[in-house]
Amino acid sequence: MIAEQSTETLSVALIQTDLFWENTTANLATLEEKIATLSGPVDIIVLPEMFNSGFTMNTAAAEPMNFTTTRWMKQMAAQANALVIGSFAVKEEGRFYNRLMCVAPDGSYVFNDKKHLFSFGNEHLTYTPGKSRLIINYKSWKVCPLVCYDLRFPVWSRNSASDPYDILIYIANWPARRAHAWNTLLKARAIENQSYVVGVNRVGSDANGLTYQGDSVALDYLGEPLSMLANAETEKIVTFHKGDLDAYRVAFPALNDADDFQINW
Repeated sequence: MIAEQSTETLSVALIQTDLFWENTTANLATLEEKIATLSGPVDIIVLPEMFNSGFTMNTAAAEPMNFTTTRWMKQMAAQANALVIGSFAVKEEGRFYNRLMCVAPDGSYVFNDKKHLFSFGNEHLTYTPGKSRLIINYKSWKVCPLVCYDLRFPVWSRNSASDPYDILIYIANWPARRAHAWNTLLKARAIENQSYVVGVNRVGSDANGLTYQGDSVALDYLGEPLSMLANAETEKIVTFHKGDLDAYRVAFPALNDADDFQINW
């Protein structure tokens, strides 16, 4: 998926919302309204993890590809003229995946499946882990989207000096009881990868008795906040500047000294 138009700036909408438990119809209707009422045009719209159901292990909530939620994402991308990013439970050939989808305005899409499954919550008993990392070239920006628990594993998000991404995006259902880790690790990922970072989490509570306090954030390549959403249903548009990022990497080329390694499966 490559958008031919090249832009020095990239505007990203963070959609921080409560979710209706295992109610796709209600979630998609609510999110459609939030997207339609954004304060201005955007290039990318970021939704939370499992935005159509909440973080459920109930396979009845899973959909095949190109069904209700996929079609909805295509519709939203076309209407907003933006890349839409989010994950939902997918059923495919007898297996289930927590699948991150990136859908472009022309209806094309790419995806990958959540790599690090949250065994503490028995996610690994329901879903099959992904085996690839996705980097998208969109409007001449390189974007690396990951899912929730992936945040705790820095090797998986490690940037490359020879072909670096520009924005690292995490979508999540990250409970309030571990908010300190969320806030700290997002900053660490920005600093160590010399990259802009976006983290979009949900708010509210779910049927498992977990509460979520949001703390969605956009960070610069120094780990400094460009926007912090705190604990409320809200949307925020943040603009990133490619020239600033490139200039910082030239002035302080730390990625050139990074360790060389390979991930073994």
